[in-house]
Amino acid sequence: MDLSSVFSLDGKVALITGASKGIGFCIAEIFAAAGAKVVISSRRQQALDEKADFLKSQGYEATGIECNVGNIADLQSLVDQTVAKYGTIDILVNNAAVNPVFGAIHETSLEAFDKIMAVNVKAPFELCRLCFPYLRRSSGASVINISSVGGISPEPGLGIYSVSKAALVSLTKVFAMEWGDSKIRVNAICPGLIETKFSEVLWSNEKILAKMLQQLAIKRTGTTTEIGLMALFLAASASSYTTGSVFNADGGFTI
Repeated sequence: MDLSSVFSLDGKVALITGASKGIGFCIAEIFAAAGAKVVISSRRQQALDEKADFLKSQGYEATGIECNVGNIADLQSLVDQTVAKYGTIDILVNNAAVNPVFGAIHETSLEAFDKIMAVNVKAPFELCRLCFPYLRRSSGASVINISSVGGISPEPGLGIYSVSKAALVSLTKVFAMEWGDSKIRVNAICPGLIETKFSEVLWSNEKILAKMLQQLAIKRTGTTTEIGLMALFLAASASSYTTGSVFNADGGFTI
């Protein structure tokens, strides 16, 4: 049996938010290696151009499009530019996220609450809606929402962030249920402690890191590649009967 075809994204167009670094960029690189045309998005065009140029130097097809997902108008522009460049969208990865606070939930301001919800929940919802006309015409449409273990089991100091990621899990299931007839699969990945700039406040603190590692079956931090490869499975035909599922990649944190 030739397994290469079931993990191929040859000819597919993948749109990935929060993709100038960390998990998002790793997903983009893996998708490009699997044959996809990738559109990477984040808030700074210069960083995107540098990353897109790197992918092109590897022989991949890539484009960077600046977008602040917290700005609804930017989302329409992102979709329009993607379609203008590649004609369609087959895969959507909602990876962009924000967490401007760390501490007790009762100390979280309404301003911070609104920002977290706008980026972590509202933006994925709206991007799904905007991409729907193209996804339903695809022969293998897949939406992958990057949630968090905090969406399954709230993490100390990350209260509203955890709430937003729980909402994203629920959003994933609702879209999966309603879009099944349109042959669009929608799944979520819940990463645990992955060494990225975003999570540096956790793994760079020896005391916090030691406490978190005690709770893991696999006693180490995870890598962006480990999340990227799971995303590849969900984007490819290898997971063609999988939708509405939530995959924990957390070293056993939620066992």
